[in-house]
Amino acid sequence: MFELLQDLFEMRVNQFVTDKRSHRVFFPKAEKKQAALAKRSAEIVKVKATGKIMEEVSEEEFQTVKYLAHYQYLIKQKGIFYLEEEMEERLAKFYKGALVMDEERIPKEDVYSHQETIEAVTDETDERLSYQYDRLKAVQYAERWWNSYNPAYKKFEVDCTNFISQCLHTGGAPMRGYPNRGTGWWLQSSNWSYSWAVANSLRLYLGNSKAGLRAREVSSPDQLLLGDVICYDFEGDGRYNHNTIVTGKDANGMPLVNAHTYNSRKRYWAYEDSSAYTPNIKYKFFSIIDL
Repeated sequence: MFELLQDLFEMRVNQFVTDKRSHRVFFPKAEKKQAALAKRSAEIVKVKATGKIMEEVSEEEFQTVKYLAHYQYLIKQKGIFYLEEEMEERLAKFYKGALVMDEERIPKEDVYSHQETIEAVTDETDERLSYQYDRLKAVQYAERWWNSYNPAYKKFEVDCTNFISQCLHTGGAPMRGYPNRGTGWWLQSSNWSYSWAVANSLRLYLGNSKAGLRAREVSSPDQLLLGDVICYDFEGDGRYNHNTIVTGKDANGMPLVNAHTYNSRKRYWAYEDSSAYTPNIKYKFFSIIDL
């Protein structure tokens, strides 16, 4: 089975760097990524893909494999090179040794209701918590843990917002509101506020908080600094379902981001190459306020 996956990865690697003028690209992920890069005058000059089998089930002549794919892209843009990385959980099925299906496993939605996420930010206090936001420490944390999980914190199945909260807290943002889950922004042992771990709640919290961790919404991504936050509403329905942290800038001065759930490092902020992307996508750009 390992040899079959290796063959699959070799085929994918070639398609990421295929010259589309003379070859047809069959792998949708490669085609989307090439198109997104071309829009900003960038290209993949080298790619490495490796896999790790998580689970394997055999039933007569069928084999089902759940595995992690790790992609590393060397990207060139206006003479500048940088490395982008991402992890992807996939499910492949083979029949008599031939691949019959290979698809990405989309992470589940946050488990809390829309009403709960709204309540997460409505109760503000006059409490003033002074702090200096250390952007470098926040980014260093995002780089250290982009593809693993700090045992000092609780791990969530849908971990994107928990990861961003950890980065902000490492940068010096103070927790407040315990033990009310619908108030403030905090994590205590096995309990947490909705704003700490639910994507839509953090978006609402950053847009409304008057104490402790605060942010200013800006109109465009190029206004963001390292350590700032981008929120994503993939369907454009008003419920935001993903968050990232800015960890770099590309040759055009646009953000590159790190994230969990869709574990990514130095990914272009717009997520146009994501399987979750839709033409209705909406973004919120938050710059953290130093107190």
